[in-house]
Amino acid sequence: MSLRRVLLPRQLHPFAWWLWALGLAAAAGRTTNVLLLALLAAVAGYVVSARRTEAPWARAYGVFLRLGITVVLIRVVFQSLLVGSGGTTVLLDLPEIPLPGWMAGVRLGGPVTAEAAYAALDDGARLAAMLLCFGAANALASPARLLRALPRALHELGVAVTVALSAAPQLVTAVARVRRARRLRALPVKGLRGTLSIVVPVLEEALDRSLTTAAALDARGYGRRAVLPAGRRTTVHLLTLGGLLGVVVGLYAVFDSSTVIPVGPLGEVTTGSAGPVLLAVGLAGCLAGLRLGGTAVRHTRYRPDPWVLPEWIAAGSGVGAAVCFVLAGGPDSGLAPDPWSLQLPGLPPLAVAGLVLALLPAHLTPPPPAAAYGSAPVASAAGSPSSGKPLRDVRPSGADPEPVDPALNDPVRKRP
Repeated sequence: MSLRRVLLPRQLHPFAWWLWALGLAAAAGRTTNVLLLALLAAVAGYVVSARRTEAPWARAYGVFLRLGITVVLIRVVFQSLLVGSGGTTVLLDLPEIPLPGWMAGVRLGGPVTAEAAYAALDDGARLAAMLLCFGAANALASPARLLRALPRALHELGVAVTVALSAAPQLVTAVARVRRARRLRALPVKGLRGTLSIVVPVLEEALDRSLTTAAALDARGYGRRAVLPAGRRTTVHLLTLGGLLGVVVGLYAVFDSSTVIPVGPLGEVTTGSAGPVLLAVGLAGCLAGLRLGGTAVRHTRYRPDPWVLPEWIAAGSGVGAAVCFVLAGGPDSGLAPDPWSLQLPGLPPLAVAGLVLALLPAHLTPPPPAAAYGSAPVASAAGSPSSGKPLRDVRPSGADPEPVDPALNDPVRKRP
């Protein structure tokens, strides 16, 4: 496949965006440097602005941005007013309310210092940056494509989640349709009488939709599994559960690298060095369990998303950024400056290189197709109703298929 064809406008594989976002989140969890965290949030926002589509779920980054700002403000306010503060640079001197002795360590009011506010800003900025990374993944990866790309072992779970997520929008659409129909017939739509008259048609439509969905799932063999030996089922369960446990412990060790674990006569080891190993072993166990458990599920996937060079670039840039932050760690690296010092922290060169690496998907991945959501198919000059030739759908590769009016493909019939 040529490089020009690879970079044609299309949607990137959702797993590639999630791996990129998880790498940035892991990098954010390794530092409390407020400058690095601000640059990391800027990198995530830049990639989102360059590669998001016009779909409704693409506006998720703005929601996570407001949530992150709220988290930082709450953290600073609680640290300044309730927890107590140290430092010498007093910003405000509020009246202090005396509390009982069993509430030692907590205060209401008192002096608010710049050092305490800056320390709270560091902690809140780390959590806000991680939220923004997950918000970027939600804005870039289509939820429907993500569920469709799940491994075969999670196929039934993905279908169930898809049906559950589509229930609420369909219910809102049904209510709006019934209200519109009653309004056209001059029937009441407001008040208790109007509400009760809407309930029955909506429930009837929901029941019909449930029966249709059940018939479609049954026709496609949903829930049918091949028979696996008992030993293989036990192996699948052990690999999956053990892998998930390793992933959880490994992520904790990666985010908290200061804990010391005694290993008996071998001495002590820090979680910073054991975390990547546990995470890799856990991921390997999960993948092996899903691969082995997927042999019991038989299904086909319509138009699977490709995994080619742009997907490797996106996933590799996120993982590379996390690796750069891990390698840049150290007592004097600048990743964890003194939180009670008002001096501007430095920027470790290796961490900055990781941020530059995380910017690659904004330029080295294909742009999203402009006609993927809500746009009509584009007719070429060789196919148009006036020429009598059938229309060709020349939308970019990777765009969702859209229905075409059959009358447009028939030179004898005219479009109504």
